[in-house]
Amino acid sequence: MALIITDDCISCDICEPECPNEAISAGDDIYVIDPGRCTECVGHYDRPQCRQVCPVDCIPQDPERVESRGALMARYQTLTAA
Repeated sequence: MALIITDDCISCDICEPECPNEAISAGDDIYVIDPGRCTECVGHYDRPQCRQVCPVDCIPQDPERVESRGALMARYQTLTAA
């Protein structure tokens, strides 16, 4: 699954630099995650780094984007191939 950032986000700027795939960016009111770039850190780390540093725990898995670890690894390989 890709991750999402909920409305509980306080725009603290901590998660964006932690994302190895540059999937997190500032939105209008809160940060947002590009599901086409999010691999939940598969290929980089054991756990999603954004979730590790978030002080308000507002980054759950997106139930609308169910993906296997294999799919996340394939995205990682695509993103890092360039």
